[in-house]
Amino acid sequence: MSDHATDPATETFVAHRNLLFTVAYEMLGSAADAEDVLQETWLRWVEVDLGQVRDERAYLVRITTRQALNRLRTMKRRRELYVGSWLPEPLLTTPDVADDVELAESVSMALMLVLETLSPTERAVFVLREVFDVSYDEIAAAVDKSPAAVRQIAHRARLHVDARRPREVVSASRTRAVLESFQRALESSDLQGLLDVLAPEVVLMSDGGGIKQAALRPISGAEKVVRFMVGGLGRHERPITVAPTVVNGNPALLVHLDGEIDGIMAIRVENARITGLYYVRNPEKLTRVESETPLTLR
Repeated sequence: MSDHATDPATETFVAHRNLLFTVAYEMLGSAADAEDVLQETWLRWVEVDLGQVRDERAYLVRITTRQALNRLRTMKRRRELYVGSWLPEPLLTTPDVADDVELAESVSMALMLVLETLSPTERAVFVLREVFDVSYDEIAAAVDKSPAAVRQIAHRARLHVDARRPREVVSASRTRAVLESFQRALESSDLQGLLDVLAPEVVLMSDGGGIKQAALRPISGAEKVVRFMVGGLGRHERPITVAPTVVNGNPALLVHLDGEIDGIMAIRVENARITGLYYVRNPEKLTRVESETPLTLR
């Protein structure tokens, strides 16, 4: 792209790059795959006759959606063979993403896992309509369906997501306060403090990708979660440090073991208590956390 730094195609692509990345990421749950989709989108975009394009943003979103759909169908088969629980690849994000409550919820670990339960087409329609307010006609062109069919798919997807998404949208400040209490209890191995901040029905999901140790299945119930976390972290003789960060638009914890990143821990908060814990330890999903600067998603 550097050789074409001033041409109209490049300027347009760069102007919409954050949007296109977010569309692809929300459809795929993988930043690495989203970057591949953007590369494929770029290769197709530079072949387009811009004089025939009426709406450049819509056209780019259409290309990105089609490429992401193709990749998503392939990834679905790959994830069936995944070792243990699968969690989205965490993204370091800028504070302004957290300030946009709707955007922050749409890229949160909790909602991204809900999106995993949709079919590829349902996911594409939901993301484009509910997150980015794309018109039904534009979505129809992107997914090769009629506008009437897209309306039905959008309605079905919305009902599916609404039945499974967190019951309340919690602000970043409230989430941060709960996370600080959790961090203090975790660092001091305060069992009662952990039980106080965890909801009785809390569920812990950990993703080691078959590379690092993790629970193969979700762990339910506050006491079981506390035993797993304190037992797991307590077994390490090397020093463990926990620091606050912002991941996927929401406050999270960055866990270091002996000075190296061990994982990212995100949470789902309802009624001022943690109902979901998501611990990503798979090193293949942590490379961007180590090397990337925080992202702006729009």
